[in-house]
Amino acid sequence: MIELRPYNTLGGAQHGWLETRHHFSFANYYDPKRIRWGHLRVWNDDIIAPHTGFPAHPHRDMEIITYVRSGAITHQDSLGNRGRTEAGDVQVMSAGSGIIHSEMNEENEATQLFQIWIMPDEKGLPPSWGTKPFPKEQRSGSFITLASGLPGDTDALPIRANARLVAATLKAGQSTEYHIAPGRKVYLVPASGEIEINGVVAAAGDGVAISDESLLKVSAQQDSEIVLVDVA
Repeated sequence: MIELRPYNTLGGAQHGWLETRHHFSFANYYDPKRIRWGHLRVWNDDIIAPHTGFPAHPHRDMEIITYVRSGAITHQDSLGNRGRTEAGDVQVMSAGSGIIHSEMNEENEATQLFQIWIMPDEKGLPPSWGTKPFPKEQRSGSFITLASGLPGDTDALPIRANARLVAATLKAGQSTEYHIAPGRKVYLVPASGEIEINGVVAAAGDGVAISDESLLKVSAQQDSEIVLVDVA
């Protein structure tokens, strides 16, 4: 089953400093049919104005992945971590037993990012944070794993969840595949461009909810950047 969720059907809000779209129920947006997808709980598409951002606030028991699409985000937390994550790179925060953090756009341009929350396998573990660059040329033409809690994904940022985040960049006319293990679900969003997934066309910002499929054949109709989460 492949369900297309067009960008203009997503929830969202305009806060002046933040323009956001919600793929799943979040904040003041509630849709009983879009609570979560397996253990994937949140996928927000955020545009953060220059020199603004999310001031210090708490989280617990959630794996929070930030995929920066343009600009950069600067993270600071109660563990003493501070770091800047640029476009194409990824940061992971395991909130665990509790952490306070801020995510600020300290740049002179807007920052666009995906904020993805995945429910952890175990609650109450010590919190942690990490970031890692993933040059886009390394994922040109095929998916590479950026963050994962699955065995064998040793080069990815670790998360404490039975899940994996992958990304690919495809030139117009290029194709790639992604294999799905039995019983798992996939949620895919083109960060840019336009793609076709097993005959379903999705444009930038659209959500694609996938279940009961074993193989995804993805082809780019335009130069495209694709982000995919594989969950139980």
